Amino acid sequence: MITLRPLELSDIDDFMVWATDEKVPRFCTWEPYASKEEGLNFIKNVVLPHPWFMAICLENRPIGAISVTSNSGTSRCRGELGYVLGSRYWGKGIVTQAVKLVADIIFKEWTHLERLVALVDVENVASQRVLEKAGFQREGVLRKYFILKGRSRDMVMFGLLSTDWQT
Repeated sequence: MITLRPLELSDIDDFMVWATDEKVPRFCTWEPYASKEEGLNFIKNVVLPHPWFMAICLENRPIGAISVTSNSGTSRCRGELGYVLGSRYWGKGIVTQAVKLVADIIFKEWTHLERLVALVDVENVASQRVLEKAGFQREGVLRKYFILKGRSRDMVMFGLLSTDWQT
């Protein structure tokens, strides 16, 4: 069974397992980390100040991470979901469990949130399946929506409404 908890500086060694893995960031905006210092800086400057960034843990050891990024103003009703998992844990249903846990928690913690969205590269079929199994609806393809590693990419929009999610 997995748990979610805040990712801490003391998790750096576990973090580096997936952060240095060449397979993991294929569909991410970042490249594999080259040093522990890079990882520590990411945790200090991005993770710790983030309003909702959690480690996905097995036996309290981080094997990945999941976050919800809030919006403001007229987009305040929407949060964006993102996740990453060490490649040795792929295909085991772990991220699907984590996404369901996040939905259980986030709609209660952030009562203003009406919609959780995730944008997934059209080629990232495994991530699309995660969201479908977690109850998200595939809402459409946004063509040439995002530049990833020098190429414009088509992204699939997935959404989950608070009214669709029954805990």
